[in-house]
Amino acid sequence: MTPVPVAVLFLSLIAFSAARQTPDDDVIKLPSQASRFFRPSVDDSSSSGTRWAVLVAGSSGYWNYRHQADVCHAYQLLRKGGLKEENIVVFMYDDIAENEENPRKGIIINSPHGSDVYEGVPKVSFIAFFYCWYLKILSHLIVFFLWGQDYTGDDVTVDNLFAVILGDKAAVKGGSGKVVDSGPNDHIFIFYSDHGGPGVLGEFGETNKVGGCRRRYIDCSSFIFFFAGMPTSPYLYADDLNAVLKKKHASGTYKSLVFYLEACESGSIFEGLLEEGLNIYATTASNAVESSWGTYCPGEEPSPPAEYETCLGDLYSVAWMEDSGVHNLQTETLRQQYELVKRRTAGAGSSYGSHVMQYGDVELNKDKLDLYMGTNPANDNFTFVETNSLTPPSRVTNQRDADLVHFWDKYRKAPEGSTRKTEAQKQVLEAMSHRLHVDNSVKLVGKLLFGISEGSEVLNKVRSAGQPLADDWTCLKNMVRAFERHCGSLSQYGIKHMRSFANICNEGIQMEQMEEAASQACTSIPSGPWSSLHRGFSA
Repeated sequence: MTPVPVAVLFLSLIAFSAARQTPDDDVIKLPSQASRFFRPSVDDSSSSGTRWAVLVAGSSGYWNYRHQADVCHAYQLLRKGGLKEENIVVFMYDDIAENEENPRKGIIINSPHGSDVYEGVPKVSFIAFFYCWYLKILSHLIVFFLWGQDYTGDDVTVDNLFAVILGDKAAVKGGSGKVVDSGPNDHIFIFYSDHGGPGVLGEFGETNKVGGCRRRYIDCSSFIFFFAGMPTSPYLYADDLNAVLKKKHASGTYKSLVFYLEACESGSIFEGLLEEGLNIYATTASNAVESSWGTYCPGEEPSPPAEYETCLGDLYSVAWMEDSGVHNLQTETLRQQYELVKRRTAGAGSSYGSHVMQYGDVELNKDKLDLYMGTNPANDNFTFVETNSLTPPSRVTNQRDADLVHFWDKYRKAPEGSTRKTEAQKQVLEAMSHRLHVDNSVKLVGKLLFGISEGSEVLNKVRSAGQPLADDWTCLKNMVRAFERHCGSLSQYGIKHMRSFANICNEGIQMEQMEEAASQACTSIPSGPWSSLHRGFSA
């Protein structure tokens, strides 16, 4: 099909749609809204207010498949529960479904035998048709909206997330512009799935290195599908997030807010920081000092379908969603779900597992789940009982090692002598080399600042429960940036060292001392994909 007929067809479609509008219709309906014409609408508001939700997957890359799968699953759960599309805001990079590594193109699953959770999720928003003349891209450009988008690609930023939570439409840059435009009687649910470290969340600052560039194009004869590149903003720091939540409370634009957080050391995001009295209840996949876990990974039981070379979900996330998906949420409380998820995530005395935690106004856990998630009418007869919790998996994967699981499984399955096997081997070696570089550099910085005998002790010091990670968060961010200037990006693995940088601040080290130590520890900026010149800075 040539570009001109496509343009004519599209303009004809607009005219036809306009002609079919009823007096109450002042916009052309998007395909994402089509379901409303084929089933009765479900009221998403409780007797005391409207339900809102913000769903965030902060990572990119096929090896991080599980985070976007978690968020897509959550979206389907909330839609079945009756939340309206306009009351759910989704952040996801959207590089998984059509990824060349994905064995089922256009499909995302969150469990080995699960159905597609990707269909219907607001995602990549446009197709650009270019008319080419004598091999020059030119002349004729039609851009039109194909389906509703929230925030994907470059629009997945910390600033946009904060603006959405605060309902600040003017501060949003890119994306759909949708925000949590809530009122004083409304209930808000936030689910965030990502990498984490002490006091920090996310890969918001990382570049997805696909084809060696920051943008991915798929050439399709007369048109080009365009996918935006990875965000360039810094990571999300705990002090900033808690400040935004406090500001949201001060605005008087919600009655209660529930926050589910999946990330390593996720307890450190709220410990000593989330104040009581804000009508906020938060649960986290782990405490402040431990990893969270990926599940449904290659080599585990249950394992993903044989063609998959990545983890399909995260243990805490699938625990709460698989529970919510089979129960009448009008009868189950937040506390009941917390206890169930806590047991399933703990690992039942095995060598794996994490401690699910709760923070904030814990008395809110008496609320029924449907106040935040709605409830699926199909589950009306399935009330909560403790004995029907799903069985924990026999093995899970440390979130920080999930990329290695993908690279190794890819290497193991690739034919001998193939380009794919060589590529996978290179990925494993690069990842391991980067880990060694970061670990050794941080350790050396500690020795230079505190001496050979005391360096490791100071860097690894853990504060008593209830205390925040850092006294001075600005200092922490400055120390991280100083390190990355000389030693390269921390990345999803290296953010586990955030406690070390916080301890450097807590010990009163000055910026000049840190600059000097980092410059001695790393005499040159690392080249390649882990350079801060490519990855950006974490702060």
